[in-house]
Amino acid sequence: MRKSTLTIPDWGNVPVHSCHTLVLGSGAAGLNAAIQLHRHGIVDVCMVTEGLACGTSINTGSDKQTYFKLALCGATADSPRKLAETYFHGGAMHGDLALAEAANSVRAFLNLVNLGVAFPRDEYGQFVGYQTDHDSLPRATSVGPYTSRDMCRALIAEVRRLRIAVHEARTAVSLLVVEEKGGCRCGGAITLDAGGAAEIYLAENTVFAVGGPAGLYQHSVYPACHTGAIGLALEAGACAQNLTESQHGLASIRHRWNVSGSYMQVIPRIISTAADGVSDPQEFLRPWFDSAEALADCTFLKGYQWPFDTRRVAGGSSLIDLLVYRETTLQGRRVFLDYRHESAGLDWSRLSGETMDYLRKCGATGATPLARLQVMNPAAIQLYRDHGIDLAAEPLEIAVCNQHNNGGLAANASWESVNLRRLFPIGEVNGSHGVYRPGGAALNSGQVGGLRAAEAIARRYRTRTLKRRVDLAAAQAKLAELASWLQQGRSSASRDWQVERGELQHRMSCVAAQLREPNAVKQALQDAEAQWQRLETDGCKSGSAAGQMEALRTRSLCLSHRVYLHAIAFALASGVGSRGSAMVCAPDGRLIHAKLPDAWRLQPEQESFREQVQETCLGADRTVENRWVSRRPIPDPDTWFETVWAEFRRQNEAAGRTGV
Repeated sequence: MRKSTLTIPDWGNVPVHSCHTLVLGSGAAGLNAAIQLHRHGIVDVCMVTEGLACGTSINTGSDKQTYFKLALCGATADSPRKLAETYFHGGAMHGDLALAEAANSVRAFLNLVNLGVAFPRDEYGQFVGYQTDHDSLPRATSVGPYTSRDMCRALIAEVRRLRIAVHEARTAVSLLVVEEKGGCRCGGAITLDAGGAAEIYLAENTVFAVGGPAGLYQHSVYPACHTGAIGLALEAGACAQNLTESQHGLASIRHRWNVSGSYMQVIPRIISTAADGVSDPQEFLRPWFDSAEALADCTFLKGYQWPFDTRRVAGGSSLIDLLVYRETTLQGRRVFLDYRHESAGLDWSRLSGETMDYLRKCGATGATPLARLQVMNPAAIQLYRDHGIDLAAEPLEIAVCNQHNNGGLAANASWESVNLRRLFPIGEVNGSHGVYRPGGAALNSGQVGGLRAAEAIARRYRTRTLKRRVDLAAAQAKLAELASWLQQGRSSASRDWQVERGELQHRMSCVAAQLREPNAVKQALQDAEAQWQRLETDGCKSGSAAGQMEALRTRSLCLSHRVYLHAIAFALASGVGSRGSAMVCAPDGRLIHAKLPDAWRLQPEQESFREQVQETCLGADRTVENRWVSRRPIPDPDTWFETVWAEFRRQNEAAGRTGV
């Protein structure tokens, strides 16, 4: 990596770093990409990150965080094609992406094993598995609540062993876009440090591993230190897909954590209180179910069926999510899981066979939910104790929170952007998933994406092609634009960045979460456009140097939420209906519970859209364009050994003729 300095008005002496491949972000996907690039001979790599401890991967999990892959145990008959069909069956997913994720899942998984991640195996070396949601085979595995954290720790150790350059305490504020052969390509990024100083990173290739849109929602299970940066790519013109398909589910809010799996399977008592969190405790769910046992069975199933799912609202476990949302957002009360006491009137002899069989097999038949959790998953109790919450002494406050975006940037089967060359979105920011995906598939996708991007860069983009003067001119122009916007905020803005960010987050949680009402989305879109125009014209107050960085981040989030709302409005107008984790409300829809108002009737899914993928792009004039494209089928390539071997040799020989 080469370093120089450029003097730019309003910014002073700006360091310029030139490297072959830039990796933005340091979650599990970005770390693996850097390692795989090094293994493929691309050693001039630089990782730029807010901090190795700041990403979603290293700060999140669940009761038993799942990693999904091809089955590797016992007599289970599996194959890449079968796994690809499972991915594809979720709807709105391109078939070539499904096959790539399936075919490379074992390579990605065993790489983690070889780096020291302790996935469980039996005495013969078989990697045991279990069946996760949206799957029919035991393809899932786990190392406990902190699976992705353990992945990150192992990957970080390898990054350090390989001496890959890592620049921490930097926040990306813009991607560099340069013209090339009648089109556009990514040429690196601009960052700010904690003191507000700018740096330019010129790069032949940019691996974009910035995580999901964590800063878009008020009610979020993403770690508070992570906000996401998809807006940088949207502003640069990168096409997105399936932005409408987000996952929402029950999560604790004092320590942000999914309360999936055993947290619900032990059947905690679910109560609500007045706004003070103490007075007027009520088991508010009981009147909505025919019996205490019916509620208990649904609570148990919520562990298996954690994400809010429109197919499980009427008479199913996702009714609980709706009622928690109603109690908190609409009634202004607070909701807690109480592991200390059994639910009132519960008769264990009347629980369903599925519930009782599972708990008995686990030996979890104690007199309280906490006793059952201690048997089934003691690490789940310790996890909260590590964060100052003792489940034996206090209830656990929860809400329905945004958890994951199945959509994101559109890329091909090499994880390169479909319209912005040399940009490789990987991890959650890549929208490879469809409407439904098996639990844990996101971790596999991120590892596969890093591998595929590294292979594509090593095979096609080894040669240096950037024209330094042209690319530095683009960086100077962008920094001048950012300086002008920040100055406008200091002189004209009436509101600070915290207020502006709070407004957009509240809007998204109200209209773009698990409940979507067309008229409310239309109004929210108008309000989002007004906020965006105000921010562009007036800027926002920022104060300190750190505040300037947050102001720029808020600007990017505002643009992102505007684009997301346009995508949601387009899907609603197209008549997609209720699917995935988004229930569309329609007065003439299906009644899901006799006690709910007509405004909460469910508009059925129009399943023909499973064969389509929604693409969303930001035009040069900042207008948002949406369209439906037919999803690509699962490829059926010629797998005759001699033919594939010959092509494999040819590609390796071609890649080996040029150096970095």
